[in-house]
Amino acid sequence: MDVGNNFEVKDLKLADQGRKNIEWAESQMGALLKIKERFFREKPFTGVKIGIALHPTKETAVLVRTLIAGGADVAICACNPLSTQDDVAAALAEEGVKIWAYKGETKEDYYRYLTNVINFQPHYTLDDGCDLISEIHSKHAHLIPNIIAGAEETTTGVIRLKAMERDGALKYPTIAVNNLKTKHLFDNYLGTGQSTLDGILRATSILLAGKTVVVSGFGPCGQGVALRAKGEGANVIVCEVDPIRALQAVHESYRVMPIAEAAKSGDLFVTVTGDKNVIDAQHMAVMKNGAILANSGHFDVEINIKELEKMSKSKERIRPFLDKYTLQDGRNLYIVGEGRLCNLVAAEGHPSVVMAQSFCGQALAAEYAIKNKGKLQTKVIMLPQEIDNKIAELQLETLGVKIDTLTEEQRKYLESWNEGT
Repeated sequence: MDVGNNFEVKDLKLADQGRKNIEWAESQMGALLKIKERFFREKPFTGVKIGIALHPTKETAVLVRTLIAGGADVAICACNPLSTQDDVAAALAEEGVKIWAYKGETKEDYYRYLTNVINFQPHYTLDDGCDLISEIHSKHAHLIPNIIAGAEETTTGVIRLKAMERDGALKYPTIAVNNLKTKHLFDNYLGTGQSTLDGILRATSILLAGKTVVVSGFGPCGQGVALRAKGEGANVIVCEVDPIRALQAVHESYRVMPIAEAAKSGDLFVTVTGDKNVIDAQHMAVMKNGAILANSGHFDVEINIKELEKMSKSKERIRPFLDKYTLQDGRNLYIVGEGRLCNLVAAEGHPSVVMAQSFCGQALAAEYAIKNKGKLQTKVIMLPQEIDNKIAELQLETLGVKIDTLTEEQRKYLESWNEGT
């Protein structure tokens, strides 16, 4: 481990490769770079300290550089013990960024690094999963008066934030960046769909064609996973608790059934629900010998690993990020990425072009919060539609795509009520 006054990373010798990977990401994140260029000119974050708990990937590094270009002082740690790309962390450390992160963090280090970011006393927090916000509220409430606002990147974190708001526990405005259309309709659907299968295939090298793949959760993430598994020739079963999403799955030609029933026939199980013990002991008790279990939700609670360990007589790491559990009855079950988000543990997360949109949202959310300091309500904030539209316009421009505009006659017609048949 390499340690400095403002960093703790695996190995600084990895920095050169990290810079190359960041540059590769930048080449596909043109929309975010356009914002970076404007931020460099306008310096909207002069004097602002931004504390970040995100996955330290090459794409996140581009966001960090964007915020710094805007004048921000940035400190960052990981939001998951296994999601750091060590070469990227080394590159950021060499650039002088305050960063504490390495792949495979102990629980103690994970929370120590969160505390380091908190002790930085940020004016704005940028979170993925709500651990940073939760730690501030529960253990460092004295810092809250100086925090302008925060932002949350993912569905799981927004669920936690809404619970905090409902309980009266949320003490500073927090923007639900995940709820931008340019985020969840693309990052969750396209990004999670592709990167989840990427992680599973890197860890297992299995053939998906002909397999029965059970997807638990049919929100945007689950829809993306199911579609790509189907595209690879898998027979897809969807498990849901939401009747509307279940009905969607039926009409998209997936089989829909309870997990207790699907558990008996699945070859590969993927959880993307954001909830706890979605696959539990009673489900694993009836699974086929050789079944593979993977999670792409934010936390490692969707598959009940603790119960699996109780049911097993041995555990063996047989490939990077693939563990074989031999049960008391002799069956083998395989867990990808220790039950943590497999797309970042066993692969590299979402493609850069998708993350450009998500991180445009984060960059513009931070600017919106700083510009509206003292004006935002202490609640979960939804950004104005025009910000969503601006992100889409930037991305279309970067992709070289042009679209139509309304004529004045068409605009007036859409705004009127008195012209009918």
